[in-house]
This record gives sequence, C-alpha cells and structure tokens, in this order.
Amino acid sequence: MSDHICVHAIISGRVQGVFFRMETKRKADACSVSGWVRNLPDGSVEAVFEGERPRVEDVLEWCRQGPPSARVEQVKASEQSSTEGCDGFNVRY
Repeated sequence: MSDHICVHAIISGRVQGVFFRMETKRKADACSVSGWVRNLPDGSVEAVFEGERPRVEDVLEWCRQGPPSARVEQVKASEQSSTEGCDGFNVRY
C-alpha cells in the first residue's frame, strides 16, 4: 500500500492568467488528490496536494509543465504533515 503524503508547493513563472488553477484542479481530480490551489500576490501559484505518494508526484510532475499557455520557471515543493484533512480539491480565490 502506498503511503499518504501532503506536499506544499509554490509554482513560479508565467502561471497566472493562463488557467493554471483550473487545470491543476482538473489534474488533481483525475489523480484523486485532495487539497487546494490559489494565486499569490507576487504572481506565483500556491498549492497543497494530499493523497497517495505516486498520485501526488504525478500532479507535481504536471505542475512542472502546467497548461499550454503557462511558462513554469520553478516548482518548490516540500512535504508537510497533513493539517487540513482536505476533502476533494478546491480552487481558492
């Protein structure tokens, strides 16, 4: 059985105004990963992904490319203990 992880990520580059949050939700839902995603004032995107390790890693790998209009420069990801008990994946505004 795969272990359950929670990862906090900051994605930077041209990642706002290119449907990054909505496409991240679509990918997370397809991978059965819980959590949330939101834009930050500095132009980056912040996300928390929670689920089975291979599924979370799949979403993180997708984040390194993003949707076609995005230009991802960096993804900083770090494991953390689950604090929210996320139910589903949400776009935060």
